[in-house]
Amino acid sequence: MTTIVLEARELVAGYIPEVNILNGCDLEVREGEFVGIIGPNGAGKSTFLKAVLGLCKVRSGTISLNGDDITGRQAHELVPLGVGYVPQTKNVFPSLTVRENLEMGCFLKPSVFRERFEYVATMFPKLADRAGQRASALSGGERQMVAMGRALMLEPKILLLDEPSAGLSPALQDEVFVQCRTINKSGVAILMVEQNARRCLQVVNRGYVLDQGRNAYTGTGRELLADPNVIELYLGTLVKATGG
Repeated sequence: MTTIVLEARELVAGYIPEVNILNGCDLEVREGEFVGIIGPNGAGKSTFLKAVLGLCKVRSGTISLNGDDITGRQAHELVPLGVGYVPQTKNVFPSLTVRENLEMGCFLKPSVFRERFEYVATMFPKLADRAGQRASALSGGERQMVAMGRALMLEPKILLLDEPSAGLSPALQDEVFVQCRTINKSGVAILMVEQNARRCLQVVNRGYVLDQGRNAYTGTGRELLADPNVIELYLGTLVKATGG
């Protein structure tokens, strides 16, 4: 078995005192895995990522990174430990060029910029072509590439993605998911929260279904796509009609 990179046990968390969004979640991501979190609106998907990053109050339970307890640690403390994060919105600096955005991703180690820029350019060739363009002039899909590229600049061991396909056309969504697979195959573990449940389960190794802040179902992507309960409750008639 591969090493567990990120692990949460009995996680209870929320934003407002005495109101919990997560109600005892368990989750693990192993080295090199691609794991997805799906579920209805308000299930706690994005809250889980924010709890990991110290952006949401953890009331009980534990979060560990490579075996070390990181419960309550702040996001800026986790970056040097190998955690990359791409938020759903406001994930680029629009007034900066693509190159400058990527430079911001390695501000802790500016000496590695050239090497990491070359790596990111192999992942996202369009970014090399548009290095001098301001991020505000890019398409939604290209901005998403910039955000993911910036998160990769310090060579994270795990990448946390919050709704990477949000607001994109179906064609651009597919492109983003293909890019996620490419990043994962390069050796970076990924934990992705995604509203497009069907597409998410098609690309991940394993998935978790959250509902009302609790684990409802878990299994491989294929298992969840074929589970009648998951289809009925979370995937809708499209998957049922197409057989997943």
